[in-house]
Amino acid sequence: MSNYKTVFFTLGILQIILGIFMLIPLIVQFFYNEIDSSFFGASIVTIIFGTLFFLSNLDHDKKLNLQQAFLLTALSWLSVAIFGSLPFVFSTIEFSFTNAFFESMSGITTTGSTIISDLESIPKGILFWRAILQWLGGIGIIVMAITLMPIMNVGGMQLFKISNNDSSEKILPKSKEIALRLIYIYSGLTALCAVSYKLLGMNIFDSLTHSMTTIATGGFSNYNDSIGFFNSAKIETIAIIFIILGSIPFISYLKFVHGNKKIFFNDVQIRGLIYLLLFSVIIMFLYLLFIDYDSSILDKIRISSFNVVSILSGTGYVTDDFGLWGKFSLIFFLLLMFIGGCAGSTACGIKIFRLQMLFIFLKNQIKKLIYPNSIIISKYNNQKISDNFINSVIVFIFSFLFIFFIIAMLLSISGLDFITAISGAASAISNVGPGLGEMIGPNGNYKAIPDLSKWVLSIGMLLGRLELFAVLVLFFPSFWRD
Repeated sequence: MSNYKTVFFTLGILQIILGIFMLIPLIVQFFYNEIDSSFFGASIVTIIFGTLFFLSNLDHDKKLNLQQAFLLTALSWLSVAIFGSLPFVFSTIEFSFTNAFFESMSGITTTGSTIISDLESIPKGILFWRAILQWLGGIGIIVMAITLMPIMNVGGMQLFKISNNDSSEKILPKSKEIALRLIYIYSGLTALCAVSYKLLGMNIFDSLTHSMTTIATGGFSNYNDSIGFFNSAKIETIAIIFIILGSIPFISYLKFVHGNKKIFFNDVQIRGLIYLLLFSVIIMFLYLLFIDYDSSILDKIRISSFNVVSILSGTGYVTDDFGLWGKFSLIFFLLLMFIGGCAGSTACGIKIFRLQMLFIFLKNQIKKLIYPNSIIISKYNNQKISDNFINSVIVFIFSFLFIFFIIAMLLSISGLDFITAISGAASAISNVGPGLGEMIGPNGNYKAIPDLSKWVLSIGMLLGRLELFAVLVLFFPSFWRD
């Protein structure tokens, strides 16, 4: 394993960082008089393992080749999910390892599915840890999407490669510097969100936890009724704003800071997100009018806007049980789950840019039918894109849907009904959180589903968060050949 010393050295650092973060909930436990040994014990175990990995690989070569980049990506998320489950296992609540791992994986992948049936009775330290996991998962996927995935050529992500030879992309020369700038921006947005929540009526604890899960588009809440608990249009408006800010490519923030003041208006993917949000909100608003939903016009706008933004971004906050709105709402929200937000953001799903690529491909195919001898040059965001690039996007979308059906089939075999299996699979691979139906719908949770289903969903969450191929490629023997 000498060729992978850099991988295990980096894993050691990540585990040490995770162990340090486990000490933060101790402050919350002290403040709410809930002190026990769960977080301290979990922190010690995690830091010890991290230190062993760190010290045993000090002679690493400080470089990552393509094989190591893929391995590091998969192992880092898996190891954080495993060690992140320890505070749940050690807590005074009776968490089985399956439930603890499911909750941890849901947190670090910013999915937002939970096995906790009564959130109001859960110790504050555990609630804070859930928020921390989602916050770490959010910044983790941003850094990975901008620094690692472009060089790994995963599902078209090479389009977002930062090129030092292109003046329009000449932002920062090194990945470490890029990561630090992203962390500053991410932390700044989180702080601004927390202050906004506090000013609008949340207490300090709720404002901190919800700000972390909002900007991470994760959706973990401290209440069974999610954001609907506060019943505040102002809080929901702030949530919408920061969910959208979390769903925008974070490379755009870097470009804005470094002089490109029109980036938020010129970026095709951001415009696509805004257009899709507006279109979806209008569709859902008109549907609520059509079914004569028992509320005022303003409430219909409020409910449709919040739930569309939350589901499309993969956040999973809810203010109403949209499962009771009729069959159309189920199908429509299932479609939104698949689409997701922008690449390079905390949002999940297939991503806006891939659907835009698919539209470009379809348009070009129609043009070739009409003008068989024409030469068509495809462009995206003023960049020329090759047929190979478009093919990789199409393969990704096909693979995404294929794996979704595989997960749904496995969930059905494990004993779940059709709606629960289909929506659970979509929720997991799209990293959304709530599913459909009575069991895992907006007012439900995942506690009652079989353990086998929880492991299948956990794998689905990991696959969806890491863009499928970052994990699947590890199972091909040809990948490991020199």
